[in-house]
Amino acid sequence: GGDGTILHAARAIVPLSVPLLGINLGELGFITELNADEALSKLPYVINGEGWFDDRAMLEAEVGGKSFHALNDVVLRNPVARLIHVKAKIAGEELTTYRADGVVVASATGSTGYCLAVGGPILYPQSNQIILMPISCHLGLDRALVLSPQSVVELSVANREEATLSLDGQVNLSLKEEQTVTVKLSQYTTRFLRIHPPGYFYRSLWRKLKGKG
Repeated sequence: GGDGTILHAARAIVPLSVPLLGINLGELGFITELNADEALSKLPYVINGEGWFDDRAMLEAEVGGKSFHALNDVVLRNPVARLIHVKAKIAGEELTTYRADGVVVASATGSTGYCLAVGGPILYPQSNQIILMPISCHLGLDRALVLSPQSVVELSVANREEATLSLDGQVNLSLKEEQTVTVKLSQYTTRFLRIHPPGYFYRSLWRKLKGKG
């Protein structure tokens, strides 16, 4: 499938370290490894034990006493198209109150997903850093912050506004009034089986950004 299939599979196998080998049948395929036309020629190498493991950081979101894991991102936003006020704390210290369409907390893998679409930076794939990025921020702190792997981000919606928590754009949860979402690096990782060399990510990056897969 495409990246969406991989994201679903990554969450489904937590906490197992089962290697994933993605064959792209979608469009961009940022986190898949092989195109459909090269799968048959490359799979024998995999069967013979060749390749290398690419461990990717995941995020853990805690809300209402429950924990959820995501490979790409955790997004807090209004369920309708209008601004919301999101209070943000890092390591227990107040950062700001975003007045924006929402806030994205992304992993390195997610840096080439929705976070990139809203103007965030691209991190190298094996990075453990966390990105905190407002969506269409109106005044105030409108830049992305790249946080350390030890950072703990707390997000809460002010002014009794409605909010939705989205995990990898696939799992959506409605938040109650003044409910706090805590996001940090997960203890689990997603392990990919790679055939192409590590530098292939950079070689293919521009081509994918141009929409050529």
